[in-house]
Amino acid sequence: MYLRHAKYLLIALSVLCGGAVLAQTSTVSNPTNGHENDPYSKYGIGELWNGNNTVLRGMGNITSAYDDPFHVNSDNPASYATLARTTFEVGAMASTRSINAAGLNYKTGTTTISYLNLGIPLNKHAGMCFGFRPYTRVYYSMVDTVSANSNPPSPIGEVANSYNGDGGLNYAYVGAAGKYKGLSIGFNVGYMFGTIRNTTATIPIDTLVQYRAYTAQFTNYDRIGGIYWKGGAMYERKLDSSYTLHIGGTICISQNITERLNAYQISSYNFGDTIVNDTSSNSGTQRGKLKLPMSYSIGVMLSKTDKWKLGIEYAATQWSGFQSSPDASLMTGVANSSYKISMGGAYTPNASSIRNYFSRVTYRFGLYYGTDYINLNNKDIPIYGLTLGTSLPFRRTTSSLHMSLDIGREGAVQTGMIQETYFRFTLGLSLNDRWFIPRKYD
Repeated sequence: MYLRHAKYLLIALSVLCGGAVLAQTSTVSNPTNGHENDPYSKYGIGELWNGNNTVLRGMGNITSAYDDPFHVNSDNPASYATLARTTFEVGAMASTRSINAAGLNYKTGTTTISYLNLGIPLNKHAGMCFGFRPYTRVYYSMVDTVSANSNPPSPIGEVANSYNGDGGLNYAYVGAAGKYKGLSIGFNVGYMFGTIRNTTATIPIDTLVQYRAYTAQFTNYDRIGGIYWKGGAMYERKLDSSYTLHIGGTICISQNITERLNAYQISSYNFGDTIVNDTSSNSGTQRGKLKLPMSYSIGVMLSKTDKWKLGIEYAATQWSGFQSSPDASLMTGVANSSYKISMGGAYTPNASSIRNYFSRVTYRFGLYYGTDYINLNNKDIPIYGLTLGTSLPFRRTTSSLHMSLDIGREGAVQTGMIQETYFRFTLGLSLNDRWFIPRKYD
């Protein structure tokens, strides 16, 4: 048994190491770093990252009413109460993005670790989970130009305005849940942390007036860290011996976490044969609070034992409550609210088949539509897409190898926005066993 565990853990480590190597050596988006360039991550706290496991990604991320004895649904902690085996999960994602901006097109991509979960059943009616998931991601690099003929005009001739940033937030947490009759209630509590850097630079490029001209660069470093929690509930009702109805929901109330801002202004003066750099402003560390907004979700799922699941979900966030006391620039371009409607399902032809392996394979699909939390020029940014997924079970065990594909689009060129078309492939592994159950016999 332990040799089998060692083999599976070796596979997991290979996935992780492979993801890390690709993330550092990919040259799709930038020959020096391999990050995925997302212009929309310039606003707020960056692009909201999907930390769900591969199983849920293949079903359109319908998490509110989903539970499973062999998979960890970390998005609704109430699901931990149904865990039947100790479950270790790991996933890595490869993503490519095609961007259409003002008629110009380019592609970018990256590979990264997506999630880590360890779910542990405590008894027949309770469970817990340790996990780590990225929460937001920031990486963008953009340039535009302004000249004497622009509106408003540049007083020093043609200049290039450069915008770039990186960083993001991560969430490490522990969760627990209990079940009484058909009702499960659970929570996650953990530490939200990370750093976000945003830099704007103005660079003179007019060869007639560039000498004896200033280049100005403004950089904000936001260091964020604090306790963050989320609650969930789920109700299960058997309709008959085969069919079960699940109703679930999650809530995060508005929460404050600590934020530390360091703002720098650097000027460069061009004397023609010499460039002099000067840190003309350093604000020192300004302490304050980052207020994350309230969010909630509700969903319904109907399932037939060991055969299929079908569900729908609505999720929303009240971004009007988002605030940053030390760095007001983080609130620029943030909408009042965002929402997403998702539906998805899973189908297993014959979970108990012995002769036909592919009858034991699970096939998944999903659809989603909603709006991002970014609002530019009083226009909401639509997001929509479809998902596909599958689980390949290992022989004589409930452990599985999972794959999912998310094909989606954000923005619309018809309304003058940047339009992004993305493909996200996730490879996940779940290992199940009775690791923490004491032996009855030696």
